[in-house]
Amino acid sequence: MRVFHELTKRTGIHGEPHPVRRTRADELRLIGKHVTGLATRNPFLAGGSADSLVVPHPRKPGGVEIYTDRLRTLLGSSALVLDSGINGMPLPRSTNLDFFTSAAGAVRSRVVDERSKKVADALEALTGVKVPIAALVAREVPKHLRLRALYRSLLKRRGIKTVYVVVAYFHQHIVGAARDLGIRVVELQHGAISPFHLGYSYPGRPVVADQPDELWCFGSYWTDVAELPAGMKTAVAGAPFIEPLQDAGRAAKEPRRVVFLSQGTIGPKLFEFAASLADTRPEYEVVFRLHPSEHASDYTARPGVRISAGRGESTLELLASAGYQVGVATTALFEGMVLGCRTVVAQLPGHEYLLRVVERGDAVLADSPAALAELLPSAPICEDSSSYYAPDNLATLLKA
Repeated sequence: MRVFHELTKRTGIHGEPHPVRRTRADELRLIGKHVTGLATRNPFLAGGSADSLVVPHPRKPGGVEIYTDRLRTLLGSSALVLDSGINGMPLPRSTNLDFFTSAAGAVRSRVVDERSKKVADALEALTGVKVPIAALVAREVPKHLRLRALYRSLLKRRGIKTVYVVVAYFHQHIVGAARDLGIRVVELQHGAISPFHLGYSYPGRPVVADQPDELWCFGSYWTDVAELPAGMKTAVAGAPFIEPLQDAGRAAKEPRRVVFLSQGTIGPKLFEFAASLADTRPEYEVVFRLHPSEHASDYTARPGVRISAGRGESTLELLASAGYQVGVATTALFEGMVLGCRTVVAQLPGHEYLLRVVERGDAVLADSPAALAELLPSAPICEDSSSYYAPDNLATLLKA
């Protein structure tokens, strides 16, 4: 995944997917948090055992981590919650090993792996782009081995029987430690899955090291959209974080409101679609909603386009009030379908994620800003979104 991100950035296909911007003062505050956390949030210092370990997502809109919120409620005090504060605010009463995570990544191997040099040369010959694979290996492999050993100790000490993790491909040290000990690992879906997602798609379903035993999905659509590693099972857990909006009733639709859902990888290119629509079809209200990792300062204001950013406006509530949505590969497009938006996929790098949705008739594909203006009035509404986001089924899965 890291090699892929480097390759797409260096070719200019994508931008930074989740940029982290820290000043020197931010870094010093983070070091202070690590040291404090070593004494106050250290899971090794807490007594007793726990049946489960839960590793949430770092993103928490409105202070709520939506992917494990319902799970943590059901598990209650039987779960140890391990929530990093490196790229966000950790959940209340959670623990973390941030001090060790940062320390493990600070020491790099000085031995140059000849195999990584050969891989880098072969990749450059294939693509014309030089990716520093040797440097990535020198940093990431020793870090992985150190953290894997640390988590083995933690899992044994706390008597963990099941690990629940979000974004398992960025927590392979935790998954690997659990697999070393024969502990069951369940990953909770956090975003769109497709045959083009390197975290999940393994054509031919080969055996892949350090993968979860199970993937619990939002709905049935996701269970077979990509070929998962050999042995990984799927189940439909539902999407309880979507249900409150539906239960409370959708906001009154503004039929001419068009919400563009940005992502760091393609934001500037998608912004041109939004600006073009505002220029050619002024009767539409155009809202350009930024991804949480983006900043309004990344964009120059354009007439007729309102840039929406930050916590002051909820993405889901904005979609609930919109008549149309436009995006490329963001998970929010599926959420907008649940909330009754007509959907257009902009043909930019990554749109392949949504091709199956287009084929199902739940969205249309616009290959240019001009085509978007023509297609918008005929964009479809998803008549049955339950395959994307099913009702909550977590309690049943936990009893199985």
